[in-house]
Amino acid sequence: MPELPEVEALREFLDEHLTGRVVERVHPLAVSVLKTYEPPLTALEGQPAGTTARHGKFLALRIGELHLVTHLARAGWLRWQDSFPEQPPRPGKGPLALRLVLEGGGGFDLTEAGTQKRLAVYVVRDPQEVPGIARLGPDPLADAFDRDAFTALLAGERRQIKGVLRDQGVIAGIGNAYSDEILHRAKVSPFKLAASFDEGQVTHLYGAVQDTLREAVARSHGVAAGRLKAEKKSAMRVHGREGEPCPVCGDTVRSVSFADSSLQYCPTCQTGGKPLADRRLSRLLK
Repeated sequence: MPELPEVEALREFLDEHLTGRVVERVHPLAVSVLKTYEPPLTALEGQPAGTTARHGKFLALRIGELHLVTHLARAGWLRWQDSFPEQPPRPGKGPLALRLVLEGGGGFDLTEAGTQKRLAVYVVRDPQEVPGIARLGPDPLADAFDRDAFTALLAGERRQIKGVLRDQGVIAGIGNAYSDEILHRAKVSPFKLAASFDEGQVTHLYGAVQDTLREAVARSHGVAAGRLKAEKKSAMRVHGREGEPCPVCGDTVRSVSFADSSLQYCPTCQTGGKPLADRRLSRLLK
């Protein structure tokens, strides 16, 4: 799933390649992709593209007086094309969900792999009309997101820190992969209760959030859209590395599987050497 660093890189890419160009056609190709019907997609046609904004994991493309907002979900992606075939695409069972064609050629496709179709597209007058954007918590890279703001978010949270970091209503933009990386950097168990952190631990975790995300954004800067997934994967230290040695201590990276996802961690770095039980709502094995 694209998270804050990759979506930020896509925002920069679209600002460079899209701004000032006129939308010729928009082809919706998957029944499930379009979540709004008024204004219609056709209202974007003939309109110039402005700058692109990021809201957590959402991209909001300014087109005329409207916004084309998309959330790429788990298996979605944006693929830039310098040219398209003259024949318009046909709706079907393939990964192509939406195509935006620019006057003079080129544009982008929104694609989604797999059978669970969660990629979402909205046409709105204000991005805050999108429910997922309206409920977002603060952006962790915003100037106002300082240590005190982070402390206030954790206060009273009786949930495990892994779930808190992933909750878009608490902090916008962090998903499964970067929460694993943040907790590994901070040397914190993913099952530690958020409210149990003392001041020093909060400071250390806040630094891990900032360093992990800012380094990932810097790595992604200038990377072509088609290479962002590979860039993300190559930089992971524990996420997706089950069975491999931890790059910090050499212990074997382990995994905990849930119904539709999994987390990875290092026992030596994060749980005092104790493996976590691989079942839902797991606790440290005794």
